[in-house]
Amino acid sequence: MRTFITALSIAVAVYLLVVAGLVLAGRRTAAKEVVLLLANLILLFQDLARDPRVPRRSKWLLLFGAAWFASPIDLIPEFIPVFGPLDDAVVAALILRHLARKAGRDVVEEHWRGNPATIDRLLRMTQAGPARGEGN
Repeated sequence: MRTFITALSIAVAVYLLVVAGLVLAGRRTAAKEVVLLLANLILLFQDLARDPRVPRRSKWLLLFGAAWFASPIDLIPEFIPVFGPLDDAVVAALILRHLARKAGRDVVEEHWRGNPATIDRLLRMTQAGPARGEGN
């Protein structure tokens, strides 16, 4: 139990340092998005699971993703700086990529509650189609 508390403390400290670094660098919007990213992803997955435009098979991936984020067990422990949250990020990116292809990028963007630029960057990173204003 002591190891878990130590690991959790280190993870929280690294997270707070990243957010503080963004604020000190004058990137308050970026800091806010970092703080809200996991919560926004969970809300996005929840909303998409209820959307009838999302195929049933994709909804199973959403449930898997929500369980993955909530699980205290990780492939890479969270207290390892930079690499700790990497497994969560990879799972989220793969699910977002799948959803943008199956349900459509517009459906994913419609349910995003955070900054529209953040979901645009996330979807571009997963190569889920052209950014707004491109193509078509």
